[in-house]
Amino acid sequence: MRLKLLSPGEMSESQRQTYDESIAGKRGKPPAPMMAWLNSPDMARHATRLGEVLRYDTIFPAKLSEIAILVTARHWTAHYEWYAHKRLALAGGMDPAIIDAIRDRRTPDFDDPKGKMVYDLAKSLHEGHGVEKGLYDAAVTLLGERGVVEVIGLCGYYTMVSMTLNTFEFELPEGEEKELA
Repeated sequence: MRLKLLSPGEMSESQRQTYDESIAGKRGKPPAPMMAWLNSPDMARHATRLGEVLRYDTIFPAKLSEIAILVTARHWTAHYEWYAHKRLALAGGMDPAIIDAIRDRRTPDFDDPKGKMVYDLAKSLHEGHGVEKGLYDAAVTLLGERGVVEVIGLCGYYTMVSMTLNTFEFELPEGEEKELA
């Protein structure tokens, strides 16, 4: 870990307010990257609120939103993010074969067209830096404009999360092994 993470007793009033807000939210605890973001309390507050919306209040169930998050974690080889969201994906009902394929940089076999579309959008955003017209039109037809916006939001937010976790070298919990090569 490159950064000393503050305990609640070491936080300024602004940092403590953000920390307390995160505990009172739907997560019940502060997300790991927020502990680094607290060095910029306003950024931490807004980023944490956005993360809560994207995690709990999109139109997607976990097994779909976690596709975008795992594609993002894989793109950035973000070990901590992968560790955390693989478990959430499994708890949300995602087929382990899809997770393994994303980990191994293979295109998964989807039985749900919405899952495939979320995957295709996320891959296009990360690898192609955008979405070509045919894919965009198909995505709007299948997911709606809100769905497209929310996939973009998931990929963008979890890119920031992945960059934070990688830059400050967040360690996996003791006993956990890195799965991404």
